[in-house]
Amino acid sequence: MKQNNRSSRLQFDSYRSYIAISYEEMDVGFCTQEFAAKIVEALNEAESLREQNETLNKALQMVCTDLVKRSGGNANQVSKLMRKYLENAKRPEHGSRAIAFLLRERQRELDISNQEFARFCNSYRLSPKELIGIFNGKDVTDLQIQSIARILGKTAKELTEVRDGFSDNEMNSLARILGTSTEELAEMFD
Repeated sequence: MKQNNRSSRLQFDSYRSYIAISYEEMDVGFCTQEFAAKIVEALNEAESLREQNETLNKALQMVCTDLVKRSGGNANQVSKLMRKYLENAKRPEHGSRAIAFLLRERQRELDISNQEFARFCNSYRLSPKELIGIFNGKDVTDLQIQSIARILGKTAKELTEVRDGFSDNEMNSLARILGTSTEELAEMFD
């Protein structure tokens, strides 16, 4: 009988010391001291990140509450405003904002100023006016896609997919409207 790779990696070595892993007062497994230290480190880091996330969430809620109060709104608008800010803070996956993000990323890679980057883009036939328009959220045309592809070192097809694709939220909304799953909807667009 042939032994698979997985079972051979899980063999017990009687010459090493092992530490019991417990969960809710039950032993659930054993590991070496090195792995136990890594597990503890990962769990502590996860706890720290969770606490930081809670703090940032509270801070965002406080700021949004202040904004709503100052604008004369009501408390029901706070969560909507929070969702808006959280959505805007995420890296855009699709659309003109995603292309603008890729361009900013390229500028950081090149480590050049805004003015130098505008000249760099202009050398690839993307004028400073067009660049500013993209950063301000204007739609990216097919002609601009060609220039941007050369600037970013990507294919025009890749960038067209980025520009024309749907974000997860948009895909979920569209699937709900059409009464289908997001997987079925994604298959329709492939």
